[in-house]
Amino acid sequence: MRHRTPLLLGALAAGSAVLLAGCAASPADAAPETIRVATLPLGDDPNAVTPVDALQDLLAEKTGMDVEIVDVPSYSAAIEAVRAGHSDMVMMSGFPSALAVNTGEVDALVAWPGSDDPVSTCLVLDDSPLQSLEDITPDTVVAFADPASSSGYFMPIHMLDAAGLTKDEDYTPLLSGGHDRSFIALQQGQADVACTATFFPKLAGQGSPMFPFEPGETRSLGESISMPVGIAVLGSQQMSAEKREALLSAIPAVWSADNADVLGLYVEGIPEGVEPILEPEKALFQPFVDIAAVADVDISDLE
Repeated sequence: MRHRTPLLLGALAAGSAVLLAGCAASPADAAPETIRVATLPLGDDPNAVTPVDALQDLLAEKTGMDVEIVDVPSYSAAIEAVRAGHSDMVMMSGFPSALAVNTGEVDALVAWPGSDDPVSTCLVLDDSPLQSLEDITPDTVVAFADPASSSGYFMPIHMLDAAGLTKDEDYTPLLSGGHDRSFIALQQGQADVACTATFFPKLAGQGSPMFPFEPGETRSLGESISMPVGIAVLGSQQMSAEKREALLSAIPAVWSADNADVLGLYVEGIPEGVEPILEPEKALFQPFVDIAAVADVDISDLE
């Protein structure tokens, strides 16, 4: 039995309650354990097809357990769901993973080291008067995604800082709430610049709701440095040892290049040819804490 269940979570800082809808719990001796996976939305388009069924099938096949998919609205909501034991696992990029791991209450089950390629880019429309980062002024509106996003916030902030541009002083930040929303803001003239992951411009001309532009309609003002961790799968400390061992075995097999065609964006951020690290040490995520300091964010602990 595999389920996809909606999950509503309020702001993490407010300590919101978790609402779960799904199958009633069964006694341990009456049914196999269920792996509860938190997933983040790939976009706001209700007609967009996300590979949830494929993910459920693959995880069920590799673990031999039932799988329940739970949608959460944000990085912080997903972290809280895993931290509180409402979800067993979630896949995230480097910065929110570092934020979660540094609480001491969430484990990194698997991590894929980052590649040497740039993580983020800051885009403008092709007819924009901005030709380089040096052209940005305090009146320039720069759109970022979720404030816990690696490629949509932390890395671009670091890139702009390296170019001598300080947030709130040398440009006007706009937190859009998602990569796709940043593109809409750019498209509609609400933002002059949209900072995002480098792979999104590759979707130009494909009719993707995640990148609503044709080739040549946007161009990049600059790219960020690479990251020490590209993607990590976080796990709840409250899951059973049996479930944990099953996931440690299954995760590298599921999130692999062999399944790229069926999992799509779920494996897009995993660098090719990079071997995953099982149960990585906390120190692996320390560079993110250092980079986050540039954005004036302390991720050494999560309130």
